[in-house]
Amino acid sequence: MSDLSPQLLSDLKELAARVRARVLIAVHHAKGGHIGGPLSCADMLVAFYFHILNIDPTNPDWEDRDRFILSKGHSTIALYAVLAERGFFPIEELLTFDAIDSRMQGHPDMTKTPGIDMSSGSLGQGISPGIGMAIGARMLGKDFHTYVLMGDGESQEGQVWEAAFVAARYSLDNLTAILDYNGLQQFGWQESGMHMLTPIEHPAKKWQAFGWNTIEVDGHDIAAFIGAVEQAKAHKGQPTVIIAHTVKGKGVSFMEDDYLWHAQVPTEEQLSAALTELGEEKLAPEYLIGGAQ
Repeated sequence: MSDLSPQLLSDLKELAARVRARVLIAVHHAKGGHIGGPLSCADMLVAFYFHILNIDPTNPDWEDRDRFILSKGHSTIALYAVLAERGFFPIEELLTFDAIDSRMQGHPDMTKTPGIDMSSGSLGQGISPGIGMAIGARMLGKDFHTYVLMGDGESQEGQVWEAAFVAARYSLDNLTAILDYNGLQQFGWQESGMHMLTPIEHPAKKWQAFGWNTIEVDGHDIAAFIGAVEQAKAHKGQPTVIIAHTVKGKGVSFMEDDYLWHAQVPTEEQLSAALTELGEEKLAPEYLIGGAQ
């Protein structure tokens, strides 16, 4: 576990709650977007952008920066919220999420939005450019590290496993993948009438079989997660995947572990209740002040 001061850890936890609140407000305002996945990865994104990554918000294209790819691009509103908090663009711009001509589109666009290192959204494709960045760093003699955050549902894509084979083949120890292992995807088999609960079983064994170093951690324990990333970066001779055990919809009790909140828009009443539970009532839109009507 990383040696974080109590004050820093408290600040990161408070920031993660605020990011979750901004996710809910943006999706409610846009009347569309994803919630479950963004909430499950919020703690990890805060850990990356406020402690782990070597980046400069005033120079987003700095060539020696660490690279971060959100392969599960549909969760981009959480990334936007973190980038805004980190100073890449104004907080107010989050309320343009998913609007025409906005830089805050429903999937990240590296040509439009400061801080985005790779466009994503087609599931399973994020790890491939991550390999390219890691190989490029090696060829150029650069010491930046590349991180790829993936969803467990997208790990059903064959391209993920082709990329896993290649990364191990080249011993890319400057590449770390993170699996947001919340155990839920959007929906299951229609014929069964039930949701398929486990997108991918025994992920550590599968990644090990492809030649990767594996670490398992609670993805909501910020100190433990930072420690896992430090351990991954120190490991040599293999790429590392961190299996981060998370809860879809984390932070809001009536959204947690419920696949129906994968992409559901909260009502005014639900938004008000969620902000209260997160302790972020101060961020409530004006029409919610004093309670939803």
